[in-house]
Amino acid sequence: MEDFSLYFSWGWHHIISWDALDHLLFIVALTVIYQLRDWKQVLVLVTAFTIGHFITLFLSVLDIIRFSAQWVEFLIPVTIVITAAVNFFQRSFTHRAVSINYLLALGFGLIHGMGYASAIRFSLMEEQSLGWSLFAFNLGLECGQILVVLAILFLEELIRRFTGIERRKWVMIISGIVMVIALNMVVDRIPKL
Repeated sequence: MEDFSLYFSWGWHHIISWDALDHLLFIVALTVIYQLRDWKQVLVLVTAFTIGHFITLFLSVLDIIRFSAQWVEFLIPVTIVITAAVNFFQRSFTHRAVSINYLLALGFGLIHGMGYASAIRFSLMEEQSLGWSLFAFNLGLECGQILVVLAILFLEELIRRFTGIERRKWVMIISGIVMVIALNMVVDRIPKL
């Protein structure tokens, strides 16, 4: 049980920390197009991200796949820029219109999982119960994401009600802010050839 707590804590801190700014920005870009009443859809969305994250982490720990850390660190903010950019092209925010976000979440979860794989690989490889440790880590990650998502949705609801800002304008402003921050990360992380 002690190992479970340790890996759950690692997963939790992987999202609930300022060191996880890129992860937080990605979640903001994914969720800004939703409203509080869409919370079930958003939870499915972040679970798709966690599944992608888990798959890559699992394959990396088993050394089935391995990617250059500098390319992964570069691609992570690229995923944020793409996700924020997709928000600009949404004409409506219906479930059908935003269904591409499920593919983005799953696909980009694969890339984000590679980002943490090297940091956790050696610790997990020494574990006798690899599956249990990965489960605990991803459960901690999922719980942290749920907390962040609910906080974002509540905050958005409060701000929009208080200010009366139109939904599309809100999405454009937040997506633009996220995109600018992520573009700076992209420039800072361009791999050296």
